[in-house]
Amino acid sequence: MAKVTRDDVAKLAGTSTAVVSYVINNGPRPVAPATRERVLAAIKELGYRPDRVAQAMASRRTDLIGLIVPDTRQPFFAEMAHAVEQAAAERGKMVLVGNADYLDEREVHYLRAFLGMRVAGLILISQGPSEHAAAEIDAWDARVVLLHRRPDAIDDVAVMTDDIGGAQLATRHLLEHGHPYVAFLGGTEETPKSGDPVTDHLEGWRRAMEESGKSLEGRYFQAPYNRYDAYQVALELLAGPDRPPAIMCATDDQAIGVLRAARELRIDVPGELAVAGFDDVKEAALTDPPLTTVASDRVAMARAAVDLVLDDGLRVVGSRRERLRQFPARLVVRGSCGCGPAAGGQVPSVDQSPRA
Repeated sequence: MAKVTRDDVAKLAGTSTAVVSYVINNGPRPVAPATRERVLAAIKELGYRPDRVAQAMASRRTDLIGLIVPDTRQPFFAEMAHAVEQAAAERGKMVLVGNADYLDEREVHYLRAFLGMRVAGLILISQGPSEHAAAEIDAWDARVVLLHRRPDAIDDVAVMTDDIGGAQLATRHLLEHGHPYVAFLGGTEETPKSGDPVTDHLEGWRRAMEESGKSLEGRYFQAPYNRYDAYQVALELLAGPDRPPAIMCATDDQAIGVLRAARELRIDVPGELAVAGFDDVKEAALTDPPLTTVASDRVAMARAAVDLVLDDGLRVVGSRRERLRQFPARLVVRGSCGCGPAAGGQVPSVDQSPRA
C-alpha cells in the first residue's frame, strides 16, 4: 500500500501543500476555519501521519522540550517535572527528562544530548554552580529557561519562587507561637551558593530571626535534602541536650525526616517541637501531624517556563527585557507548627500571603 503524502491530503482537501503544512504545524500563517476543517477531514480519511523526523530536519527543531532536573526521586522535582509535562502537552510538545543526580558532568551530558537532538527548547533546573553548563549553552543556538534556581554562571531567563519571602513568613509564624528561637535545617554546602533556593530559604530565616532580635549562633544545622539522611541528622540533633524548640527546614523532604525522628524519640509535635518545611509536596498534608509548609505555584511556574522556552513572553521594562519571572510564595498552615489540634488531628490548610 502506497504511503499517503502531503500532496494526497492537499488534493483531497482542494488546497495547496503549503496550506496543509500550516494546518499541521499550526502556522506560521493563519488558515481559514473552513479550510482547516477540510484539511483535518482529509488527514483523518486518508490516515495521513506527518513525518516528524523530516519536519525536524527541515526546520532544525523537533516537537521536544528537554528538561534537566537534579533528581526526580525527590517529590518536589517529580511534581515539577509532571507540571512541565502537562504544560508542554497543552502546547503540543513532548518532554525528555534527564536526571543530573547533582553531578556537573551529568548535567552537561544531558545538555549536549538534548541540544544535539534539536529540541525546541530546554528547561534547566540546575544542580550547582553550572560553569560547564553555561559554556555548553553558549556553544549552541538554543533557547534555555532556568526553572526554580538561577546560578550566577548562566544568564538566561529564569522562573522562580519568592524563596526569601516564603521562608521569612514561615519563620515568623513559628516565632509567633512564642518559641524562644527557631533553628534552621539547611543543605550540606559549607559556602551557600548564590541563586540557590535553599540559600534564599536560609536568608529568609535569618531575616525573620534578626527582626525578632534572636541570635543565630549555633542555630543553623546542615543535612542532605532527602528525608532519609535528614532523619539521621535529626535523630542526633533531637536527642542532644540542646534540642531546639522549633525547626524551619529548607525542604519538605527534610521536614518529613525530622517528623519521623521526633516520633521515634517520642517527642511530641507540636507540643515539644514545632516543625515547618518548604515546597508543599503532596505528602506534606498526610504526615502525622500534617506539615506546615511554604507552597510555590508549580503549575503556573511550569506553564510560564514552557511558554518562555517556546515563545518570548517577557515584558519590556524601559529599554530592557526582564530576565526574571518571580512567583509569590504562600504559607500553608497545618498542625506541625502548633495551629489546631494536637499531633494526629486533622487541621485545614490555610494559605497566607507573605508580608512585605
